[in-house]
Amino acid sequence: QLQASGGGFVQAGGSLRLSCAASGRTFGHAMGWFRQAPEKEREFVASIGWSGYLTYYAHSVKGRFTISRDNAKNTVYLQMNSLKPEDTAVYYCALGAGGGAERSSPYEYDSWGQGTLVTVSS
Repeated sequence: QLQASGGGFVQAGGSLRLSCAASGRTFGHAMGWFRQAPEKEREFVASIGWSGYLTYYAHSVKGRFTISRDNAKNTVYLQMNSLKPEDTAVYYCALGAGGGAERSSPYEYDSWGQGTLVTVSS
């Protein structure tokens, strides 16, 4: 089970840090973040390999967002800087079906958290 937190309301240019705590072991599995804006499909944001060394980002967030993980705590993070109004969405964390970092399709993930809302005002 995955529990996402850290969402909130922030002005454009601001920062937020999302966390996703897993109730079971995440070691050996990639982790990812996706987001879904109103009336839009869920889209990939970032993923991280099982070891934490390899990361993969959507073009729209590269250079602004950073994904990281702490395997001892079974937790993955998403540091979001320079936020834009178009980043407004519900953010979901997910547990990868395998360990490789590069997995941008939701079908490459086994389980999902409940989502946390991020709202960026202009």
